[in-house]
Amino acid sequence: MTAIDAGVLILRVCLGLTMAAHGYGKIFTGGRIAGTARWFDSIGMRPGAVHARLAAGAEVGAGLALALGIATPFAAAGFVALMLVAAWTVHRAHGFFIVGNGWEYNLVLALAAIGVATIGPGRLSVDGLLFGSENVDGWVGFGIAAGLGLAAGAGQLALFYRPPVPTPS
Repeated sequence: MTAIDAGVLILRVCLGLTMAAHGYGKIFTGGRIAGTARWFDSIGMRPGAVHARLAAGAEVGAGLALALGIATPFAAAGFVALMLVAAWTVHRAHGFFIVGNGWEYNLVLALAAIGVATIGPGRLSVDGLLFGSENVDGWVGFGIAAGLGLAAGAGQLALFYRPPVPTPS
């Protein structure tokens, strides 16, 4: 094991479990899926019930896949798509910094996931155990994570995002 293997393991597990925890929260805490569905409807991601389930499932799935290093570039693409949609629908109007509900955190999660896909999952991953040095990483990993992630997020926004029309005061 190299220092890079250890470093990417720490990063993968932190990112992955953080994302999985977000999905878990949508399913099992607060208003659960029903409450998340109402919130999705309120921000313009319709139908909210479908998007609540998709977002929760994608967060848990992509999060656990990245943490374990399974299909790493595709898991990272999930992060990019999720964070693009979150940044655009919820955080964009609030500026950059997360302290003001901005999109800073979304950017960091997405770019860190792209970084992991570019570096590769390391030897201490399912991909590393199954494929050894034959991992999809480097520019191909970058392309899958960034390209597929941006395309999926943009597609979801184009197809399903219908923000509420502001009511005149």
